[in-house]
Amino acid sequence: MRRFADFLILLAVLVAMIWLFGLLRDTFWSVTTLGNIANRIPALALVATGMTVVMITGGIDLSVGSVLGLCGAAVGVMMADWQWGLPLALVGSIVVGTAIGGTTGAVSVKLRLPSFIVSLGMLEMARGLSFLVTDSQTKYIGAAVETLGAPFGGLVISPAFVISLLVVIAGQVVLSHMAVGRHWIAIGANREAALVSGVPVDRPRILAHALLGSLTGLAAVFNCSRLGSADPNAGVGFELSAIAAVVVGGTSLMGGRGSIVKSFMGVLIIATLEAGLVQIGASEPMKRVVTGAVIVAAVLADSWRRK
Repeated sequence: MRRFADFLILLAVLVAMIWLFGLLRDTFWSVTTLGNIANRIPALALVATGMTVVMITGGIDLSVGSVLGLCGAAVGVMMADWQWGLPLALVGSIVVGTAIGGTTGAVSVKLRLPSFIVSLGMLEMARGLSFLVTDSQTKYIGAAVETLGAPFGGLVISPAFVISLLVVIAGQVVLSHMAVGRHWIAIGANREAALVSGVPVDRPRILAHALLGSLTGLAAVFNCSRLGSADPNAGVGFELSAIAAVVVGGTSLMGGRGSIVKSFMGVLIIATLEAGLVQIGASEPMKRVVTGAVIVAAVLADSWRRK
């Protein structure tokens, strides 16, 4: 019942934001604006899904923005330079992301190092590699990848949005109804108790990081499809948006509690806030102040719930 109440609160916040921005700018209530918001969030929704799992286990990954940039750079090289088709490039991007995420998880878990520190180092490494593989140049791909991010079938939503929504639903099913999901929650709630209970503590944590890497690789393809190109600078600050969405969605920073569906609601709230501030003409510094205030408020709410 309490989980459903939290979902209703998030839904009420989202509706209130849409109503407020619609009053301030009447064009905000248009189908076009809401469609644009929906088509800008697939990459963030995918990364937030993986980040929710990692944070539920008690970890965090600060490298996802740079990993998204590196995977996007790999897509650009594969499609623009090597002339690979989209399916092969998509698989290649997911493989690169999975390898990086799995490495971050394995180093953190096996060497008993804070995932915060390990992912911080991976952040720098991945960003440097993204510049190396592209020679610090943007790779223009064009129509070969843009179909994923363009509305289809006379609708205002894109295939990327539909895929990301299906991933969110599948992720929630795994988290709520499968053994590995219960293991993730148990590990985050009390690692020692989970270990005594026979839960394989290390393997699920590494899997969580690898899953985040896989979803980041897929998100990189969606990001390239929206831009029509692969920019080695892509994803700068993206990790902050993903963590903000997950925290706003109610996932505990201490681990052991979280919901992928509510993280998706957090994604919608963050995306609506950013789009609304743009439409009312807020300056970039003001947008950062407001977004930061929302994150602080979400952290305070999480602390209040735990107490």
